[in-house]
Amino acid sequence: MTDSTVVKADAIALRPVNKKKGSHAFQSGLGVTGVWLAAGIVVSVCLFIICYVFVMGRGAISLSFLTKEPNLSAIHTDSGGILTPMIGTLILTILSIAIAFPFALSTSLYLCFYTKKGIIKTVLETAVDILSGIPTVVIGLFALSIFTLPFFTFLSTAVEGVEGVQRAYGRSFLVCAIAMSVMILPFIVKSISEALKTSPVSYFEGAMSLGASKWRAISKVVLGSARQGIVTGLILGMGRVVGDTAIVWLTLGGTLRMTGIQPWYTNWLSTLKNTGSTLTTYIYFTSPAGEGDNHVVAFGASLALIVIILLLNAAAALAGRRKKNG
Repeated sequence: MTDSTVVKADAIALRPVNKKKGSHAFQSGLGVTGVWLAAGIVVSVCLFIICYVFVMGRGAISLSFLTKEPNLSAIHTDSGGILTPMIGTLILTILSIAIAFPFALSTSLYLCFYTKKGIIKTVLETAVDILSGIPTVVIGLFALSIFTLPFFTFLSTAVEGVEGVQRAYGRSFLVCAIAMSVMILPFIVKSISEALKTSPVSYFEGAMSLGASKWRAISKVVLGSARQGIVTGLILGMGRVVGDTAIVWLTLGGTLRMTGIQPWYTNWLSTLKNTGSTLTTYIYFTSPAGEGDNHVVAFGASLALIVIILLLNAAAALAGRRKKNG
């Protein structure tokens, strides 16, 4: 045996053995398996809920169910339809987004372009985070206590027939939309802020270098490049409005039909200042868990609500994909 062979043998013997290599591979495989298992459970639960609601509610879905107003009846064949709850959901969603969007956009622009790191930015960001964690029932109670003051009678109607009492009723589409806008405001702010941050800095700097003012560079260049992200935030905000129950029940009243001057579609101002219903309150009102015992129409309305939420999420995903491809 030559000296070089002995040296090589000694080097191999002295080389440290990586005993953790197999352990790391096992842990990596276990982690991947756990992630797939968790994802599978989430998807399975989601599909189970959707399939169960579909099976239980498909019998109630018909053209008349979607085009007739609801009736107060425990018999599902005489309970009418969900026309006014669907229209109420649409009205409330449009009003809430119209109120929340200007404040959300202004706040996001201020955080991203008009303030530096400091106490003001920290306080504002903390306030947005805290607001996003407040339960919706608390927001509803707060709105109800505020908008029943006599000063806010123009948003609903005045309480009549009670001697010595001068208060606003505090329940209407306008009041509910304001409360809803407070609820969705932090989520839209965060979505728009993230969309603005992903906008290429070179776009903004290029516009500034060409002589554009700061506001013109933001409004014409940055907002245009972040348009899809802003749309995604708005759609997600709509989904939260559509699916909320506590605020609607407290500040809209939860009546099955539109109140005010009838027919309700002839005087929109009266309709907006009076009570109504959405799909969520209709489901609560008709289900055994709420004040009714008509589970057939409750599941039918639930199926319609799930379809609306799925369409909103599909629109958000499509907007995000366009942004990525763009």
